[in-house]
Amino acid sequence: MAVEDRERWDKKYRNNHPIPSKVPDVVEKYSLLSKGKKALDIACGTGRNAKFLAGQGFEVDALDISPVALESLKDIPNINTKEVDFDSYVLKENSYDLIVCTYYLNRSLFPQIENALKEDGLFIFETFMHHPDNTKVPSNRTFLLEDGELEITFDDRYQILHLQEFMDTISCGDRAMKASMVARKKRGGVSDDDFWA
Repeated sequence: MAVEDRERWDKKYRNNHPIPSKVPDVVEKYSLLSKGKKALDIACGTGRNAKFLAGQGFEVDALDISPVALESLKDIPNINTKEVDFDSYVLKENSYDLIVCTYYLNRSLFPQIENALKEDGLFIFETFMHHPDNTKVPSNRTFLLEDGELEITFDDRYQILHLQEFMDTISCGDRAMKASMVARKKRGGVSDDDFWA
């Protein structure tokens, strides 16, 4: 599966697949609340979030499955790229003040993200939701959030600073339901087993 995913994304990036260059508002606004300057951009693509964070003085680890996408971040100061398969890669524990993940949903990473955050670390997340009025989103419902899912999943383990579900107009007039969340890791931590209890 990882090889197929890598080939599919490499092809999109080689063919100049239209990729938004604007940083999501939730990243631009809330990254300022980070208490430190070590950041992780999960599934960074061509690096709009990583570039923005580096420009704000963060040292950014930018991870993605596509070497073609990562090539666009080569030699940019304060950005360290790494080609990874998130089905097998393990995030470094207690390493980041800020973790950003936009438009990539892999629920199995949620416990790892919590472990990778330092105490009081900040997690910024935004992606698509399932909704009957969507006109353009991933066709596989596994890659879509359900109504209220973020609050149910994160409320006990984080202080949720921002949580919004909203219909957004995207490219070519298409509409998509999205959810965005900003959450600060609570002191104390939790094990992977406890996360899903």
